Amino acid sequence: METASCSAAVVGNGDTVSQRDRSLVPERLQRREQERQLEVERRKQKRQNQEVEEENSDFFAAAFARERAAVEELLERGESIERLEEAAARLQGLQKLLNDSVLFLAAYDVRQGQEALARLQAALADRRQQLQPKKRFAFKTRRKDAASATKVDAVPGTPSAEGIPASPPPLKEEEDFGSSWLCGFSNLKSQVLEKKAEELHQRDVLLTELSNCTIRLYGNPNTLRLTKARSCTVLCGPVTTSVFLDDCSECVLAVACQQLRVHTTRDTRIFLQVTSRAIVEDCSGIQFAPYTWSYPGIDKDFEGSGLDRSKNNWNDVDDFNWLARDVPSPNWSILPEEERMVQWD
Repeated sequence: METASCSAAVVGNGDTVSQRDRSLVPERLQRREQERQLEVERRKQKRQNQEVEEENSDFFAAAFARERAAVEELLERGESIERLEEAAARLQGLQKLLNDSVLFLAAYDVRQGQEALARLQAALADRRQQLQPKKRFAFKTRRKDAASATKVDAVPGTPSAEGIPASPPPLKEEEDFGSSWLCGFSNLKSQVLEKKAEELHQRDVLLTELSNCTIRLYGNPNTLRLTKARSCTVLCGPVTTSVFLDDCSECVLAVACQQLRVHTTRDTRIFLQVTSRAIVEDCSGIQFAPYTWSYPGIDKDFEGSGLDRSKNNWNDVDDFNWLARDVPSPNWSILPEEERMVQWD
């Protein structure tokens, strides 16, 4: 009976013994066990997050491929303005899909998507130009009148009377690009140029071979391309899709857009609002700051562009020539706040 009582006492007091034993475990071992459990939870959460990202990436890849194929088919069979408008609308949706997915996509996938969009934008511009009847370039009437007046006033026997103008012909303020979808300026020096909202609404704007010019683009163009510009200031309203800079130097650009790509450009300041991530390639001395240009009617132009004004990744820049993630690229920087006070007008 005594043995049984002792055994019962031992069993009955098992919990007390266990608690006493646990209290004797060193505090260091308890902390180690807690850390181990936290690490298990972190790994589990990381694995779950990775699975979600993989699912999102797979969804993006499938959706992007499907929409890209649809746009390509519309462009290949685009024999009417209506088809091209549908292609443009779907291309805008494709850009939004990419913008909404950059947070979980790898940098390589983002780059591939942006390059695909750039190719489609170029193909759309080409198809639009093909569908427009070619126009013969002609100077405006007042320029003809001015030229006639020069010839009439010329003294007989001078070189102008022989058919050589007494002074150089005026520079072209507007280039006829042979398409109602395309407009812009080219081959100008030291000029102040502008286009109103009704002139460039949803058109593709091309500015090329400009020097020491100030260009103001009011309204909502579809795309903007600036090439071979030297010491120019370009102020532009919200661009529905993409802005491209190529072979520019010592310029100032203020623009809002979905996508910005800068190539072979140096010593340029960009006041930017962009909903995706800006890209620089083969560049140096590029400085970024938030978009600050404003003009009467800009709110309406933003609404028409479809850009999300609350989303601005102006300082989130990918440099395709700089792959080190832990070291900032030497090719671009943030413009100091004290240097952002610009008098646009």
